[in-house]
Amino acid sequence: MKKPLYGIFKILYDHYGPQYWWPAETPFEVMVGAVLTQNTNWRNVEKAINNLKRAGALSSPKKILSMPERKLAALIRPAGYFNIKAKRLKSMVGFYVSTLGVGRKIAGRLKTKRFRDELLSVNGIGPETADSILLYSFGRRVFVVDAYTRRIFSRHGYFASDLGYEHIRRLFEESLPPDAKLYNEYHALIVRLGKDFCRTVPKCELCPLSHERK
Repeated sequence: MKKPLYGIFKILYDHYGPQYWWPAETPFEVMVGAVLTQNTNWRNVEKAINNLKRAGALSSPKKILSMPERKLAALIRPAGYFNIKAKRLKSMVGFYVSTLGVGRKIAGRLKTKRFRDELLSVNGIGPETADSILLYSFGRRVFVVDAYTRRIFSRHGYFASDLGYEHIRRLFEESLPPDAKLYNEYHALIVRLGKDFCRTVPKCELCPLSHERK
């Protein structure tokens, strides 16, 4: 019998402890990182973010908006797909400035569903990026689903590997207490497990969830 999803969280938390994720100095930096991390690993994102910091581009959203796209692309080159991501960053920052008023007060008045819909209307922001921004930057109660989530829980029989993003998100949100801190920690633990054990070629014999497969 499969363990409830909260039980899986407890196993991972007991094994790893708190993950202190998302690593960023400001909520705006989280938003930038959420775009940069698309289709790449965090190590490369850190290099791109450090480039932006050295250039003073993260001191104000308007710095990115006013920066020539070619210069922005050069700064974020380590994150890959830099020309595409430069366009996406400008779109996201434009949304941040025009819709959120460069602050959290307006964001705080937006209902989560409307906020999510607004984010999804921005060029280059899909469900995973939108939910990462909502959860990690604004503390909204939305569960982030990524490739590790799909891989780990489909392998353990919680759903089919081709189940849609929204179905998986709802499964977690309906199975867990509505707690942003819990969602934050759980997603970070899933990423850690995916990197350590549940790889393309998994290390099942060493995995803290190994008994779930018996």
